[in-house]
Amino acid sequence: MKPTAVPPVPDYAAPAPRPPDRLLTPEQIAFFRKNGYLAVDSVMPAAEIPEVRRIYDRLFNEDRGRTEGDFYDLTGAKQKGKKEAVAQILQPGKYAPELLATQLVANLKAMMRQLLGPEARMVGDHAINKPPHNSAATPWHQDEAYWDPAKEYRGLSVWVPLQPATKLNGCMHFVPGSQAFEVIPHRPIGDNPLTPGLEVVPGAYDFSSAVACELPPGGATFHYERTLHFTPANRSDDFRRAYIAVGTLFERPRATPRRFPWRERQAAAQAAKPAA
Repeated sequence: MKPTAVPPVPDYAAPAPRPPDRLLTPEQIAFFRKNGYLAVDSVMPAAEIPEVRRIYDRLFNEDRGRTEGDFYDLTGAKQKGKKEAVAQILQPGKYAPELLATQLVANLKAMMRQLLGPEARMVGDHAINKPPHNSAATPWHQDEAYWDPAKEYRGLSVWVPLQPATKLNGCMHFVPGSQAFEVIPHRPIGDNPLTPGLEVVPGAYDFSSAVACELPPGGATFHYERTLHFTPANRSDDFRRAYIAVGTLFERPRATPRRFPWRERQAAAQAAKPAA
């Protein structure tokens, strides 16, 4: 059988085909810059939510064969025939370009510019799907812990739930002010270097100041690349669907080199892994 052709990576930074229909207020922008996160009740038209959700569900189900190359289990090593505890698709816009033509994405691109500056651009997306009655959390981490330690960044992520996001099904939690931290010690989830996900090393930080951000469908949270965040397990009766857009203002070489030992461990484990 001829393998399915992998579609090209879309131009995430391209101008949106439509103008935004909602923007952030000055008060919301100020809150984000002070606290490192922001929760907003609506970033898209209510009528668009069912359509985006339909595309999302198709990518995780009927289109699974097409998305296989970018399909991961966030909390464990990918194993053939084993159901993912927390399924993740990288670059869903590559497989469903209609996502990038939505009012949602037009609004998010405009909001990224409001929060980071007029030169900010969208650079990617991903989708995380937590099954119902699932015990796997997405552990505490900083996004920059995944990135190139030879570079410095100014970026953000936008997390959009496609159903209500609650403490029961795994809404976002943040540590206010943690955007000012350096990248703190991380490790692969469960200390298994074959796991793609990362977690803060147990005991490296006290998370008692964390804030939970429950949202209606079509709302969003925004956070900087160093803001500490986590989502608990989904203990509800429905899938917890989240679409995530990533934006950046700059990405440039660092004056002072650094190392991320956790990334080195993951790279070494992948290199030593027997070929399939």
